[in-house]
Amino acid sequence: MIRPRWLAAAGLVLALGAAFGADLGGMRARAADALGLSHQLDFALTGQLTQGGYALGQAPRGVRALSFGGKPVPLAADGRFLIAFDRDAAPQAQLLAELTGGDRVAVPIAVGKRAWQLEYIPLGPRPGTPPSEEYARLRAGELARINAARSVDHAVDGWRQKFIWPVHGRISGRFGSQRIYNGTPGSYHSGMDVATGTSGTPFVAPADGVVILAADSPFSLEGRLLMIDHGMGLNSAFLHCSKLAVKVGDVVRQGQYIGNIGMTGRATGPHLHWSVKWRDSRLDPSLLTGPMPAG
Repeated sequence: MIRPRWLAAAGLVLALGAAFGADLGGMRARAADALGLSHQLDFALTGQLTQGGYALGQAPRGVRALSFGGKPVPLAADGRFLIAFDRDAAPQAQLLAELTGGDRVAVPIAVGKRAWQLEYIPLGPRPGTPPSEEYARLRAGELARINAARSVDHAVDGWRQKFIWPVHGRISGRFGSQRIYNGTPGSYHSGMDVATGTSGTPFVAPADGVVILAADSPFSLEGRLLMIDHGMGLNSAFLHCSKLAVKVGDVVRQGQYIGNIGMTGRATGPHLHWSVKWRDSRLDPSLLTGPMPAG
């Protein structure tokens, strides 16, 4: 049974909190007092409730299961959980809680809209040469390895941490940026590019995790590709590496040296492309870390 009174109140509180950066937990409690509702279902969401962002929450007592976007959300032993929002997420999302008594409570979440960096090109996209059968087979195998790696979920707690930048440098490509060719959108940039001006610069793990893919033989597009599972469906990918310092199955800690940047695969210069995904949603790494440190 969905409780519409709680749903409407929670939606209003979350929308105001996202818009004004207020303390979501406190606002929910005050709204509950005013409406005579129980505080029991305060999920204490914190994070970046916006496109490309994420939220950490705490399941209150009496919640036995959660789902988000129609899929189950795992709960840690202490009731903590993670959800996230794709770059093109709709303005409203819904967290559904199943209670021990069998009732279901739906909590709508207002997802902030972002102004992406768009470049309008008054020409159509350049026609490409259709890939050969050999390349198509090669690429299919690479994508299969990437998808298989992302399907693995280890019991690690990197998802709980405040992420750090894997390398410091000039941001040469921003998450979400996109070219529009004569009104036809091209693919948006799926990560953050960091350039240090040279190849071989070491980079570190942004959070704890387990290595789920380490492609010493360069992939056609990604080059030497390194992927780390941070737990709860959250993972990082590091593209175009010149060297990998870890292997599949290695447990890595935040700040640990894991590789060197380069320009392997399809790259026009040495840089680290860092992308983050939660399940099928692509996230903005800078929302996990905060701004790039100066200098």
